[in-house]
Amino acid sequence: MKPTKIMKAAIILVAVTALLFHACAPLKEFGRTPVYEGKNNFTYQLPTYDSSKKTVVIVANNEGTELFDMMAPYYLFNATEKANVYIVAKNKVPIVVKKGFFLLPQMTFSQIDSLHIHPDVIVIPFLAVADSLHQDPVIINWIKRHHSDNVTILSVCDGAATAAATGLFDGKPITAHASDYEGIKASFSKPLWVQHTSVASSRNLYSTAGVSNATEGSLMVINKLFGMETMRKVIEDVSYPYDTPKLNHQSNTFHFSDKVTIGKKIIFRKNKKLGVLLQEGINEFALAGIMDTYNRTFPGSIESFSAGDLPIKTLHGLTLIPTGELTNNDLDELHVVSPMTFSTADQKLFKSAQVIKYDSSQRHYIISECLLRIENEYGDHYKNIVKLMLDYN
Repeated sequence: MKPTKIMKAAIILVAVTALLFHACAPLKEFGRTPVYEGKNNFTYQLPTYDSSKKTVVIVANNEGTELFDMMAPYYLFNATEKANVYIVAKNKVPIVVKKGFFLLPQMTFSQIDSLHIHPDVIVIPFLAVADSLHQDPVIINWIKRHHSDNVTILSVCDGAATAAATGLFDGKPITAHASDYEGIKASFSKPLWVQHTSVASSRNLYSTAGVSNATEGSLMVINKLFGMETMRKVIEDVSYPYDTPKLNHQSNTFHFSDKVTIGKKIIFRKNKKLGVLLQEGINEFALAGIMDTYNRTFPGSIESFSAGDLPIKTLHGLTLIPTGELTNNDLDELHVVSPMTFSTADQKLFKSAQVIKYDSSQRHYIISECLLRIENEYGDHYKNIVKLMLDYN
């Protein structure tokens, strides 16, 4: 082969290699689970308990818990103003929240038991385990021990795997994310697996389709516990686009053309570095909706940031720890949930970033608002792909 041809072949090989490396980065980012490497020297203060209220316990896995699955029910049950709502994990160490931030559990399973606090509702988000072999026996046994005819179980998205592992759904209807449904079903044959509904239920056992349907599941249980008036108050609070929970659901999965579209976006479009600003008093529902929706656009990266890289307290008292550092924030976009408290000094910390501000006074359902922005940037087909990943159909 002539030297010129060898040189051309080498250049093409380098170019293809660089292109593939660039393309793989968003895929790696989507599947990456952050690891908390900071100190665990936090003051873990027990939350208040009101014995006159119902108690909702959201189970979490310290090593990985799905973002919207956990934070949406946390916000929605708090919005009733009629419930104690706690995020409880096995260990008193930060919970890895996929993909967003680190979160301090409000209590451990042993603590809540020692305080003789008995749940009226147990919410099971996706705990990063979708098979029968890797379920945590501590979590499984705690759920089983606290279940009774007076306790409602709400499985969210692929939390169906953990719910099914308890045996409580044997012979009872259960559902999961449409894209993962068959795989989870193969691991757990005893439940009655159903699709094409946002929420499956049998007496005090509820389960939802994927991710976004945490809203419908929570609203159904709120209606059961507190009645239609309280449910409608919560619906108005989050600007949910329907008067009652939408149960008609299309359990759609990916087609080949969808995968091609994702590939084209990753290879030929700019894969942005995204950031979300954690602010004191931040709305948990809006935060979760933004981060979980944009994570499914396959960005180059998505991180959370805070002033001084310090932990912040959310609207309903959760302690969040950012994943990003201000000294390393070469972002393309910074998403700001509370623009009223976004200062000029904050802006200077993110000089290179386009700031995307969310105005709560506009009364948009947060997932719909994010999808509209995604459609404007990447087109209708790509928006629909993100909807598939959220199971928002």
